[in-house]
Amino acid sequence: MFTAYFVVTLVAIAANGFSGIAAMLHFKPILPGMARAGVPESWLTFPIGTLKTAGAIGLLLGLVGVPWIGAAAAIGLIGFFVCALYTHMRAGDYSPQFGLAIGFLLLNVAALVLVLGEASVSVHGLR
Repeated sequence: MFTAYFVVTLVAIAANGFSGIAAMLHFKPILPGMARAGVPESWLTFPIGTLKTAGAIGLLLGLVGVPWIGAAAAIGLIGFFVCALYTHMRAGDYSPQFGLAIGFLLLNVAALVLVLGEASVSVHGLR
């Protein structure tokens, strides 16, 4: 179980971290999808990029030994991507960014399930 938790969480850290930094840098390929969804470009730095990057850092802290922070970060990222999907659906934008948001949501759900499973194993001394 630890291997799955470790690998999925590393992928989630890398994906959310890259996405957050790309948003903060106003990475040109993401701008059309944001415009289609009605998201102001000024939101890319804060709150969008900041929240994704903070979530990635929280997942990293969970991975290095503070599982409750990792769980909280995963919950925050899940909430973020649920809102992102809602925003895209409301605007009728089903571009590739909509698909990416679904992937990010599922990745962060997997990270949450695995961190909770790992914490349960640690608490119950099953390791």
